[in-house]
Amino acid sequence: MECIPSHPVLTCAEAKAWEVALLNSPAKEWRVLRQAGTAIANAVEEDFLEIGGLPVEARLLVLVGKGHNGGDALLAAASLFAKRRHITVDVVFAFGSACLRPLAKRAWQILQRTGKKSVRGVSVAQFLLEDLTYALSLDGVFGFQFRPPIDAATSQLFAAVNRHPEITLRAAVDLPSGLGGEGKASVLRADFTYATGIVKTPAVVPENGASVGRLRYLDFGFFRDDHSTISRVLRPKILRPLGKLRGAHTDKRTYGHLLVVAGSRSFPGAALMAAQAALCSGVGLLTAFVPKSFAAEYAVCFPEAIWVGCPETKDGGLAPATLALVREKLPRATALLIGPGLGAEAQVFGWINQLVYESTVPVVLDADALRSEVVECAPKAGLICTPHSGEYQRISANRSLTEFAASNRIVVLKGSPTRISAGRTVFYSLFGGPVLARGGSGDVLAGLAGGLLSQNSSNLLLAACCGVVWHGFAADLLARHQGQVAIKTTQLFDYLPLALRYEVNGGLSGWANARCWWF
Repeated sequence: MECIPSHPVLTCAEAKAWEVALLNSPAKEWRVLRQAGTAIANAVEEDFLEIGGLPVEARLLVLVGKGHNGGDALLAAASLFAKRRHITVDVVFAFGSACLRPLAKRAWQILQRTGKKSVRGVSVAQFLLEDLTYALSLDGVFGFQFRPPIDAATSQLFAAVNRHPEITLRAAVDLPSGLGGEGKASVLRADFTYATGIVKTPAVVPENGASVGRLRYLDFGFFRDDHSTISRVLRPKILRPLGKLRGAHTDKRTYGHLLVVAGSRSFPGAALMAAQAALCSGVGLLTAFVPKSFAAEYAVCFPEAIWVGCPETKDGGLAPATLALVREKLPRATALLIGPGLGAEAQVFGWINQLVYESTVPVVLDADALRSEVVECAPKAGLICTPHSGEYQRISANRSLTEFAASNRIVVLKGSPTRISAGRTVFYSLFGGPVLARGGSGDVLAGLAGGLLSQNSSNLLLAACCGVVWHGFAADLLARHQGQVAIKTTQLFDYLPLALRYEVNGGLSGWANARCWWF
């Protein structure tokens, strides 16, 4: 199986051992601190675009402990100040500036020189008395080697920051401070957590989601792509082949033939969005089986597809006679997508179950097609399931993701972050966000996954992972250009081509990318 571009998610103990071996001198540690500071600053600016951008005269709150996390936060503030001379920075030293370790102290000196009179050190007591407005709170108190308990004074500081009503965006360096301690009340909450160099296991544990917020991976080149661990984070590099030149001597049959079985009178838009996404995936041929009453109208919207009007049930679903129409086309197909907008009629699912069982090509199941009796009859060619958490509970019989997934059944468990598994390894996609929390988003993902699968039907896992990253990457670009609120799901289509043209080697500018200078 082709290697999926990804890097490991490590436990805190594994991360410590890795860093001790790799960063074995103060010079290397300092170089990574500088790298982290710049990457965090860039990522903060990118993420601020979702709410209009970092204000020109922003006031920043930087929370600093003793060690490297504090140094990262201080250098991030210095990097922001170097580009934005009108910001002011308040630095709260949780344990006093005298406790700073050498590299953190060096970072503080750089910030003081860079910011001059616009930077001030603030005691915890002073912060608790003041009532200032902050555009950004940057948490660099504890690193991933934090061990509880938290002392009373620090706990009081955390509580004050968490309930502060005038902080626009809350960011954490590596992990939210206090994570893994005695309770959620002692954890600094983050809107974004920036994993510096290595994604640590606590950041992807679902129970920690409220504290972690949205997780970003800042790749410093510590790793190369391999499959040496069973928990991995997907890289934007996975999109690179889609942005390359296609072969000069190819035709439409080179790029697969996807059959889409979707739609009902109750959900007419789902089939249309899934088909549009499949067309955007680069598929060569697309045949869509939809209720007869919508076929002509759909053909006007997207004449590139072959629209097959199918017999309808009394309530407007796809009648059992649809099965014969699909069977007729199946020998010339390379993949099959079933589910968007099918509705919940019982008579629909008898023939859907039979179609999945008979299929000689891999199948993507989405939405209403995600039923236990359908999922369990996975065809030999393989199955990709794309449930959200509610659908997953319905079909998984309380099995864990790795237990439910199997070699011929890929599961895409949509969420924050989305997890993909083929039975052993779990891949995390850190792309996307609340902009995807609207109707139709799943239909777009299903269409992308189906289209990609039809072009490479032998690698279900790659198609699933690539579809998820592309979908999320486009959503990030959409949110940064248009915001999170006043947009429509269909605007994702405008950003799918942009996501492929983006410089994915550098990611969404701060995310990724330094050279591997120690290898």
